[in-house]
Amino acid sequence: MKKSLKKNPTNIIITGVGGQGNVMASRVLAGMLVNAGFIVTIGETFGMSQRGGSVMSHLRVSSSSVLSPQIPQGRGDIVIALEPVEALRVLTKYGNPDVAVLTNSRMVYPMGVITGEFTYPTIEEVKSMFEKISAKNWIIDATSVAVELGNPVLSNIVMIGALAGTSLLPIDRRAFEKEIAKTIPAGKHQINLKAFDAGVKML
Repeated sequence: MKKSLKKNPTNIIITGVGGQGNVMASRVLAGMLVNAGFIVTIGETFGMSQRGGSVMSHLRVSSSSVLSPQIPQGRGDIVIALEPVEALRVLTKYGNPDVAVLTNSRMVYPMGVITGEFTYPTIEEVKSMFEKISAKNWIIDATSVAVELGNPVLSNIVMIGALAGTSLLPIDRRAFEKEIAKTIPAGKHQINLKAFDAGVKML
């Protein structure tokens, strides 16, 4: 029996900063959804993909239609952020009262904040903003889990596991295993499965 979407189409944005594995996360998630029988259109990274710059990928998931790769303003359904302030940046343009937000709590400070030119909100302030502008939100420390596993970039896979744990999308461990078997070298399967499982447990 084919799985179904809670909303058809479902508009997903994955955001972060360059170097966090944003593009890989979007491709793994897209592959999982395609394997589940959905049509997925990816809007490749919008923004500065170099290390430290804002990056954003659009995934539009449908049971039946090929959609434009760019999500219309105000029409995001799920925002997955590898950095919390990037989630706020995305929500100002694509958010709406029904949006669900899943974010990593670890902040990546831009140079202006490091030099004292700008200030950054605290994670408590970010959480307070999420409460006002989203229907559901989860904040997890994916980076600490990834560091324990030996590679901070694995936080992107921890986030995919956490997304599976939210039940917002019809994805699970089996779908993840199937996808990484095609896209990730065999020697890295076990560590990626550990990262995925850790993310599921965090929810």
